[in-house]
Amino acid sequence: MRVGIRLLLLALLPLAGSTPAMAQPPLKYVSYNILHGGALSGLSGDAQDLDRRLELAVQELRLLDPDIIGLQEASVNRWRGNVAARLADALGFHYVRGTALFRLFPFEWFNGFVAWLMNLSEGPAIVSRFPIIDWEQYDLPRCNGWYDPRVLLYATLETPWGRVTVASTHTTRGFCEAPRVIDILQARRGLLPTVLMGDFNATEGSTAISALIERAGFVDTFRAANPGDPGPTVWQRVYASTPTVSRRVDFVFMMPGSEVPGRVLASRVVLNSPGRLDDGRVLWPSDHYGVFTELEVFPGSAGRDGSYSRPG
Repeated sequence: MRVGIRLLLLALLPLAGSTPAMAQPPLKYVSYNILHGGALSGLSGDAQDLDRRLELAVQELRLLDPDIIGLQEASVNRWRGNVAARLADALGFHYVRGTALFRLFPFEWFNGFVAWLMNLSEGPAIVSRFPIIDWEQYDLPRCNGWYDPRVLLYATLETPWGRVTVASTHTTRGFCEAPRVIDILQARRGLLPTVLMGDFNATEGSTAISALIERAGFVDTFRAANPGDPGPTVWQRVYASTPTVSRRVDFVFMMPGSEVPGRVLASRVVLNSPGRLDDGRVLWPSDHYGVFTELEVFPGSAGRDGSYSRPG
């Protein structure tokens, strides 16, 4: 009997020794509108050098080493393939993608036929270091007209430290879908924070963004980390020789959990440096810059001193 107990204790020793390496870490998030090129780009073939822009994005994302990326305008067509899948493959990540464009009719087979004719499908995507164990796409109100369908993509990720939930969306001008987004996420509120990433087509201080923060208690992570920085993210002309951004419409929001509120450690604008085409012309990764945020989302998360290691 004593021998059995001793053998059990010996077997457990390696597990005990590995505990510090698996301390609960902060997680890194990036929200990024990758620019599909427009609703007619599948017919014209002009996606504003998407292949090269994707290369530029992958190069910087490898340096940023994010855990979770919320994409907008993640496109699929017969020439360029599945952009979210290509990005996930380049990083060795998992992904899931929603569809929004051309979802105009109640018959999904007909919507698929229209997308095939136009040679384009697009929507939000979630690209994750961690396995995606569940996901759902929610239709949002067509408050900008029936011809402009928008969706919210929601996913549950299995991390070594617990399950986390994230969402990605691309809303219409003024973010008129805000009440529905709030209702969806609050109804699924868990113990840990939920992170919402997206291009909201609304600026800080707008009625919709204010409702998200003031009425629903979401945290604007960039503003929390940068009280005085305007942080513009949109209207970068992709072939311009200088920055042309003028508004902040891309956000990473944190909805506090019922037991763990979460904490913002850092946030900044990223994917905001140009590269060059083979002919020497300047090329920016997108017409949007990305937003990077580092958050404590687990109880008792480790500090940023390298005392933990990410799997993968």
